[in-house]
Amino acid sequence: MSAKMNLIGKNMEVTDRINEYISKKVVKFDRLLPDLDETRVDISFNKSARSASDRHVAQITLRGKGFILRTEERADDLFAAFDSSMDKMQRQIERYKGKKSIGRGDGKSFADVSPEPVEADDTPTPVIVKRKTFHLIPMDEAEAIEQMRLLGHEDFFVFYNVTTNAINVLYQRRDGTYGIISPEIA
Repeated sequence: MSAKMNLIGKNMEVTDRINEYISKKVVKFDRLLPDLDETRVDISFNKSARSASDRHVAQITLRGKGFILRTEERADDLFAAFDSSMDKMQRQIERYKGKKSIGRGDGKSFADVSPEPVEADDTPTPVIVKRKTFHLIPMDEAEAIEQMRLLGHEDFFVFYNVTTNAINVLYQRRDGTYGIISPEIA
């Protein structure tokens, strides 16, 4: 395998059987994506999950030149969660490769190039139906959490972080804690 593979277990021990099973299946991504640099597989056990079918979580993240693909699946069995995540990742790779293959052609203008027929995809094309603009007020992370609660935002909150002088996204995680996304230009 040419891409670096990281297997990380949270709240569980990564046994040789699990490591071998996952390593054997992840090799497939090298063949599908030649530009793949890193494969990260996070597996975890959440004892306090509401549903027994959500206890085992498998996340797969693929990083390469110009792309990041990520899937997450939950199941009552670790191997089932991982296999579902693998299937989902294969669909994402097919979609990603399909988008890459439709280009401008061999230096011709877009109008001159006839698009290649692409297999019909069951997923509808997403359409942006609403655009919103708002003014960002500089605040620190604690103020952003308070503002998020006051506004009743449950999923995320965008703010200008005064400590980092950057726009951040605050989000609430499933376990009730918070996370911050700090975008960087690659």
